[in-house]
Amino acid sequence: MERRKLIGIGIGSGAGLAILPAWWAVRQVANGADPDWHTDPAPLEQAFPLLGPLTEAKWVSSRDGDRGMPSPDLMISGFARLAPGKLDELTAAHAFVSEEPTDDFSSWFEKPLKGEGPDAPQWIRSHELDRDGSDSSTGLWFDRRSDTVRFRALNPYG
Repeated sequence: MERRKLIGIGIGSGAGLAILPAWWAVRQVANGADPDWHTDPAPLEQAFPLLGPLTEAKWVSSRDGDRGMPSPDLMISGFARLAPGKLDELTAAHAFVSEEPTDDFSSWFEKPLKGEGPDAPQWIRSHELDRDGSDSSTGLWFDRRSDTVRFRALNPYG
């Protein structure tokens, strides 16, 4: 059960006890935006320099939230908006095919992204732009109509 959805638990004969960790409440107020995702494009620009400056971002990280067993691997997933003309530049330089993403945000940390992204996207992908190594991988899907890139990356910083 996710902590942010925990409203109360029964104790003894059914009395309810509200549980709201202080760190969670502080995080809610401090972020200003929805606490379930990040909106800063700078880390994505560092992870995906080929995409150039990004105008918007909505992404999540496997290191977000409260997990009992931290993982040495970092997974990021989300959407970003490319600068005008950038997708045209990429499609002129690389081979693209029509291809849907292989999953629908199936990992535990990706749940906030369900239902987000462009309306009725027509995804295209260039396998030339993806990275696949022994301890890192990146998948990028682009929607030409909205200049949006959907990404999923394992250890994107190398």
